Amino acid sequence: MHPAPRAVRRAVAAVTVALLATAVGCAPQPEEKASAAPSGPAAKSCAQGSLATKTSGKLTIATDEPAYEPWYKDDKPANGQGFESAVAYAVAKRLGYGKSAVVWQSVPFNKAFAPGVKTFDFDINQVSISAERKGAVDFSSGYYDVRQAVIALKGGEAARATSIADLKKLKLGAQVGTTSLDYITDVVQPARQAAVYAKNDQAKSALKNGQVDAVVTDLPTAFYITAAEVTDAKIVGQFENQGGSPEQFGLVLDKGSALTRCVTGAVDALRKDGTLARIEKQWLSDAVDAPVLK
Repeated sequence: MHPAPRAVRRAVAAVTVALLATAVGCAPQPEEKASAAPSGPAAKSCAQGSLATKTSGKLTIATDEPAYEPWYKDDKPANGQGFESAVAYAVAKRLGYGKSAVVWQSVPFNKAFAPGVKTFDFDINQVSISAERKGAVDFSSGYYDVRQAVIALKGGEAARATSIADLKKLKLGAQVGTTSLDYITDVVQPARQAAVYAKNDQAKSALKNGQVDAVVTDLPTAFYITAAEVTDAKIVGQFENQGGSPEQFGLVLDKGSALTRCVTGAVDALRKDGTLARIEKQWLSDAVDAPVLK
């Protein structure tokens, strides 16, 4: 068999290279590349009002329904009242979106940080930043340093607790998927399994009805519950932060979102210029007066 002419051999080689390039392009890419920081104009520019948002010219912000005080006022996230509503609009303003350009969306708490593509630009709903959750979503830097607290009916055994050891024999409850529940299982480690509820409203009802001895929520929510919703309850105490850094709430974004850097920059700027502190003082000023449970 005669060797192929040189021109033919070159043509075959070229086709082979092209086929290999096509195969590589179609091959599954390593997971880390898929979740790497976004590149291109959208990732590099934080030009005010012109971000790569879900809807051009609009900023879609999500939270749960109902929207509880003191995070929101009158279950109306769009009114700008309540700590998280005020923070959301302050972030939007930093990004170049006025109040009329903000669109609110209802998203259940657990769904906000579950794996999958999001329908919002960012979610603000007392979601604590954690390594586990970062596997499914992006977070901004923290906009609030939070502690968890225990609420019990006045006069009951739980109301007399002064330490974590006193809580171990009690029936405790919390909302599913929350850091509050984590504190029960990981910090208190009670003898009885914790009661888990889909919403804080259900946990409050269980407390009122004597189905649990106490419930755990974040501290500002605990102050509101005891002041306005379950007035025969009291804050037993708050937990110390676990580990070297405080627990923080962060804004939730799509994994690998082109907006993450810009939103984080906005939160950092609001912390630096004192805006977050002013909003916290206005809406969460009571959240310091609770004994620490050790």
